[in-house]
Amino acid sequence: MPNIINEIKLDFKDVLLRPKRSTLRSRNDVRSNIHMIIFLSKQVVNLFRNITFRNSKRTYQGIPVMASNMDTVGTFQMAKALSKHGLFTAIHKYYSVEDWKSFAGENPDCLENIAASAGMAESDYNKLYDILKAVPDITFICLDVANGYSQHFVEYVRKVRAAFPSHTIIAGNVVTGEMVEELILSGADIIKVGIGPGSVCTTRMKTGVGYPQLSAVIECADAAHGLQGHIISDGGCTCAGDVAKAFGAGADFVMAGGMFAGHDECDGEIIEKNGKKYKLFYGMSSKTAMEKHSGGVAEYRSSEGKTVEVVYKGDVESTVLDILGGLRSACTYTGAGKLKELPRRATFIRCTQQVNTIYS
Repeated sequence: MPNIINEIKLDFKDVLLRPKRSTLRSRNDVRSNIHMIIFLSKQVVNLFRNITFRNSKRTYQGIPVMASNMDTVGTFQMAKALSKHGLFTAIHKYYSVEDWKSFAGENPDCLENIAASAGMAESDYNKLYDILKAVPDITFICLDVANGYSQHFVEYVRKVRAAFPSHTIIAGNVVTGEMVEELILSGADIIKVGIGPGSVCTTRMKTGVGYPQLSAVIECADAAHGLQGHIISDGGCTCAGDVAKAFGAGADFVMAGGMFAGHDECDGEIIEKNGKKYKLFYGMSSKTAMEKHSGGVAEYRSSEGKTVEVVYKGDVESTVLDILGGLRSACTYTGAGKLKELPRRATFIRCTQQVNTIYS
């Protein structure tokens, strides 16, 4: 007989953060960049985190918001733009070793805020090895697969950890505590959490598999933190408020794709239709991505991503400022002086509606 879990699991849309009395003056009590935080009052909101990782033993400092390693979003151009604010970019796996050498030579200050990505294929591993050998200042590795539950993936994480003992390894995706623990004990430092919540992901429709993102983050964060590991909430954020909810749920990092799509820093040409401008955005398991990088959809599987035309948004700077402003406001509403304190301050209220849609 199949098992049924009757406990309700929640997504970002199902909750709001409850405000609390605070002595913080306002969201304007902080101004931050990659080099310094200027304090304007005695009590301020600090979005920067200092995180020491369990297995690599390295320490990260920055604002732990990440651009996804999707090939239209996780670009070198995006990394340059986000790094100015202390944000992180997981670079997609399709750049050549020569591309990496050129980027690293021209942008050495960005290397502390990026990860080199790889899948599980032997060619992926060999290319990752060559990139890290050519650019030794890269310290983050992102091992990215759609299904992080296979034993083969666990063994692959162990292989990469053995080959790169001092690199910080991101691994995923999974959505349950026991697999978070398995990957951390196998050598990963940060686990990507999320199956199906992304704006261009169709896994839940095609396979029936998934887990509501807010509950997944709460449960996986608890499992990771018990082992001194860390997690990324990957997918499901549609606005700055969702990013705040993910941090409030216990995520150490929040990764977004759709929120960073459509900007100048994204790969792809601008498409003009009926006087409006768009840029192409698609899931990495979509037919578009597989035709571009693998020659088509393999017979043994289906496409699990969609392709959409995102309204052209211009420079990513405005989106970055919107996200950071929303995070500062969330912290002041909940009384968190630091982003690190937000989970301890957060109380979630279940709701049936979170926005007034009359003009949407």
